[in-house]
Formats: sequence, C-alpha cells, structure tokens
Amino acid sequence: MTGLQDDLGLAPRDLANSFFRAGWTDVVAGRADLLATLRTALEGIAPTLRAEDLIAYWFEMSSRIVQPVLSDVRDARSRGVPVFLATNQCHARADYLMDAVGLRSEVDGIVYSAQAGHPKPEAGFYAFAEDATGHPPGDLLMVDDKSENVEAAEAAGWRAVHWTEGDSLSAILRQNT
Repeated sequence: MTGLQDDLGLAPRDLANSFFRAGWTDVVAGRADLLATLRTALEGIAPTLRAEDLIAYWFEMSSRIVQPVLSDVRDARSRGVPVFLATNQCHARADYLMDAVGLRSEVDGIVYSAQAGHPKPEAGFYAFAEDATGHPPGDLLMVDDKSENVEAAEAAGWRAVHWTEGDSLSAILRQNT
C-alpha cells in the first residue's frame, strides 16, 4: 500500500500498529471479522475513513497477477497437475482473489487460513489443506516465498520449495511433479 498516505490520508505505520499488529492475526485465522476489526482500528487513527473504502483500496492495490506465474499455472494444469492456492487470507480477500481477480477459473481451488482456522506455518493449516484437497501429504508440493512455511510443509510430510524472485514456477513444477 505504497500510496496509502497520499491516496487515503492514512499513515501506513498507524494502520500497521492499530490493525495488522493488533487484530490481523485473529482476522486471518478466521476468529474475527475483517470489517468489524478494521472499523475499530480506524476509529482511533482515521475516524473519517470508511473501513469499506480502505478494504476496496487495499484489495485492488495488492492483488496484481504476475503473468509469468499465471502462464506457468496454466501450463501445469494443461499437463494434468492440479494447482491450489495455499494462502494466509481472510474470507473477504480470498473471495476477492477468486472472483474479482478471476483466479477461480485459473486454479483448482484455494485453501486459506481463515477457512482452515490456522495460518501458515501452523500445523493445522497443512492438515486442513490435505483434507480440503483430498491429497495425502506426500502428494502435495508447497511453493512459498517464506522459509518458515516451507519448513512447516516439510514437517507435515509435504514436498516444499522456497520461492525466490526470478524463480520459474514452471521449472519448479517440472522438477517436482
């Protein structure tokens, strides 16, 4: 949210302290409602900013499709490799990604933390993903940009690869599927 201050008059540090550090963990784990939690946070830092407006801004600004990755996902699926998103998201943003961004037609499904009741890297996330996808741990491959999520996936019996910028998802999938 680079332009948050300029676009909405909200200091990113204030949002980080009042919302992300204070309430996001419960929202992303499905224990608290995004809108209600954000409204409470904004009361103290930006009382004239509507939570709905901030959510719309946030979702739009932070939901960009990386075309080479999307092309690699399409290639994998064309070869019969199922692709699921496995992400730390609240219900509203997961729906936004699947419907407004259009990922529902690009992937086989989504497993997200609020749905699971556990964020990555908690073990409960991986157990939920196994049940949700219908695949045993040894059949699952996690490609993630956070090493702690990769380590947790491996501890759950998954194959896992730490993604770094410039990596080719297609190459990773061809080596691991």
